[in-house]
Amino acid sequence: MTSLHNPHRRASYWLLLPYLRPQTSVIVRAFLCTIGFTLFWPILMRLVGILGGHIGSGNLQGLAEAAGLTALMFLLQKIMQYGQDSLMAKASLAITLDLRQKVYAHLQRLNLSYFETTQTGDLTYRLTEDVDRIGEVVNKIFHDLVPCVLQLVVVLGYMIYLNWQLTLATLVVAPLMAFLIGWFGEQLLKFSRRSQTGVSNISSLLTEVFSGIRLVQAFAAEDYEIERFRVEAEANRQSRYAAEYLKAIQFPVIGFLYALSVLSLLFLGGWQIANKNLTPTEFMSYVAGVGFLIDPISHLTINYNEIKQVQASVDRIFELLAIQPTIVEQPNAKILPVVTGRVEYHQVTFAYEAAKPVLKDLDLLVLPGEVIALVGASGAGKTTLVNLLFRFYDPQVGSVCIDGINIQDVTLKSLRRQMGIVPQETTLFSGTIAQNIAFGQAQFNLAEVEAAAKIANAHQFISQFTQGYQTWVGERGVNLSGGQKQRIAIARAVLHNPRILVLDEATSALDSESEALVQEALERVMSDRTVFIIAHRLATVRRATRILVVEQGQIVESGTHEELLAQAGRYAGYYAQQFS
Repeated sequence: MTSLHNPHRRASYWLLLPYLRPQTSVIVRAFLCTIGFTLFWPILMRLVGILGGHIGSGNLQGLAEAAGLTALMFLLQKIMQYGQDSLMAKASLAITLDLRQKVYAHLQRLNLSYFETTQTGDLTYRLTEDVDRIGEVVNKIFHDLVPCVLQLVVVLGYMIYLNWQLTLATLVVAPLMAFLIGWFGEQLLKFSRRSQTGVSNISSLLTEVFSGIRLVQAFAAEDYEIERFRVEAEANRQSRYAAEYLKAIQFPVIGFLYALSVLSLLFLGGWQIANKNLTPTEFMSYVAGVGFLIDPISHLTINYNEIKQVQASVDRIFELLAIQPTIVEQPNAKILPVVTGRVEYHQVTFAYEAAKPVLKDLDLLVLPGEVIALVGASGAGKTTLVNLLFRFYDPQVGSVCIDGINIQDVTLKSLRRQMGIVPQETTLFSGTIAQNIAFGQAQFNLAEVEAAAKIANAHQFISQFTQGYQTWVGERGVNLSGGQKQRIAIARAVLHNPRILVLDEATSALDSESEALVQEALERVMSDRTVFIIAHRLATVRRATRILVVEQGQIVESGTHEELLAQAGRYAGYYAQQFS
């Protein structure tokens, strides 16, 4: 697996532009509402000044008219604000959905090797929390940050129009405030990255422990897991506290500087009025403008902090999107036609790590309809040999062909549609039994599902459930026995009618009664297909057409059960160990 991501390079919010483009029309309408909302600020400043001039003048009619007009302007402004907020909420949620779907689709295209080395909890966190945070900050940028910036520009512009000297003097501390806001934001980004990494670690730990809770309790390891959780939670607390401590310093500092600006304004305003450079009505408008600046400055501080914090989420999402699969289809890949099941390995060498080959110069020809059993010690290369057939990995040297066609020249879907697998540990998904048997098919024929279940010896026990094939399967199939889950897995394989079938220790974890039912089902399923059986229990491979003994990545023995026993070699040794 390769990654284009440099962990020291920060992802830019500009990377989100492709996800914003489909929402351009909605964002433009929201922005027009924002402009309308902003243009009311100088009008309101002027009206507040007029309203202040009427106070104490005894002109009640003028006061009432000014108050009514001011209220009307506020109402119209809030209507603009409603349009802005509702439209941006619509756009940001659509962007969130699009980004989440694209990240999930990207993950589906990554190779098996990526998931074997990645924490599930971390991926879950990125798909949920990180994507949600990005959507929230996009919404905040357009419905809060941009309006605040425009409000500052328009209000300050009107204040300069009223009295530029007073405005200039009031803004003396602005550069210092801008510097402090930027510095605090950078520090918050650093702590936010630590915190989100900590949350991902906690999520991964919870996924791991809850999925293996039976083992935890069986080994009385509750206290051990509680301590592991405490360490991760404490590390996350420290990161979160560091960020909150920084915020606790930031707001009083910025607030104090702003208070100094207001005090300077009052002093200088009185001086300007005394020198006849400013009328009391203009000063009231000016003070209203200062009041209108408080909210956007506060919001800008908060928004800037959040944007810097969420940049860590942007980093994590685009880090994920930068990972490229190593198993890719050729640009001119063709559809694999219906095959007979002839499989050939030509001089195949494969290694997960350089200089540590798992398969070495392996040659193998399997004829259509043959049942090939792969036996040997753990790590000998049995599963790897089958993984290459599915193109979960590609060999570094050599090729794998089906019916004389190199599997690297065909589409992955057309290849894998003609193969089926019954794994040792059956994976069932939340849904009905029928949906699990017809896995991967949005629309399916229930009669075909039942026919597959009958072949797999599953129909009888399914029919005993009150809801039959519509019985809901809990997470990981916890409400079914091992034998029942295995027979559902066999029915799943049967329904796809694969030409090549892989049985990976399909009966090793079952009791005798369940094993007999499963073995009977497997005998039916293997008929007229090319079958690969990975087995440690040699009792399950006696009837194989050929048994291959794999050792250190090479086939060291090949023959029927009787032939290999007669050779008195490695297979005979394994057999003697199991049945002595």
